[in-house]
Amino acid sequence: MRLIEQPRTMSSGSSNFLLVPIPEYPALDCVPNKQVKIVVLGANNVGKTALIVRFLTKRFIGDYEANTGALYSRKINLDGEQVSLQVQDTPCVSLQDDAEGLYCQEQINRSIYWADGYVLVFSITDLNSYRTIQPLYQHVRRIHPSGNIPVIIVGNKCDLLRARQVPAHEGKELADELGEPYFEASASENHESVQDAFLHLCQEVSRALGGGNGEKRKGGLHLARPKSPNMQELKRRFRQVLSSRVKSTTAL
Repeated sequence: MRLIEQPRTMSSGSSNFLLVPIPEYPALDCVPNKQVKIVVLGANNVGKTALIVRFLTKRFIGDYEANTGALYSRKINLDGEQVSLQVQDTPCVSLQDDAEGLYCQEQINRSIYWADGYVLVFSITDLNSYRTIQPLYQHVRRIHPSGNIPVIIVGNKCDLLRARQVPAHEGKELADELGEPYFEASASENHESVQDAFLHLCQEVSRALGGGNGEKRKGGLHLARPKSPNMQELKRRFRQVLSSRVKSTTAL
């Protein structure tokens, strides 16, 4: 699979940073026949937004504002076919006080109805985020009880080995128990691990959609598509990162 990119260079002081746009759909030469819609779900501070941005731009931004559930759109070439990829970011989910129920905002439930595939993310440095995966998976399956909906489970922050609270074999065992693929990834240090996970899911969703045009299954709720982050917003985030780095260097 190949991401169609049009790199731009943003200059700040003496440093140049490559900024890859995430264009608003449908700003395309032609509308692809197939739409692949995936949603990224998980607890607080597991790196959902960082994973999405890393996948779509190959760049890593360390700090993000509170998640408002942005939708990112790209035109991609998947196994020789032009596809419209839409990736829905989401606010965090959390366990109830009894550790059995799952708290999901209505926005998250609507996203689950909307999507064709799911990325369930936990941080290997946060055992509580890992504990949300099984009830979150069951929640998705309750919404789609008869649907063959592709799911992958991602253990993020695998570069932080000294802070690891979830052994790799436990993540793999849970994924095997649920019957889904497991990936460990590092949004901060390893683009390839993130790419492998997302591409696998995109391919599974594309196969599940078959030769269809991606029309939603009957009976499901439809999520109104929010506006994608624009270039000014992405540039602002990069400027924040650059500014913080310059201040740190000056302080030294």
